[in-house]
Amino acid sequence: MTDANPQKPRIVSCPQCGKPTEYSPANRWRPFCSERCKLIDIGAWASESYRVAGQEEPMSDDDKTI
Repeated sequence: MTDANPQKPRIVSCPQCGKPTEYSPANRWRPFCSERCKLIDIGAWASESYRVAGQEEPMSDDDKTI
């Protein structure tokens, strides 16, 4: 017997613009709403606009290159 009422896809906010978008295999840009939002996010990572908080450790003599 098959399920007459398949589960509805989950709706999430696009991480870039906040627009409600379907989080399912049908949305090829998930979790984003569009290719544009996905590319904006990738660009932000590439330009190092996003950073993970942490303390920078001083370089040791072994880490320095001439």
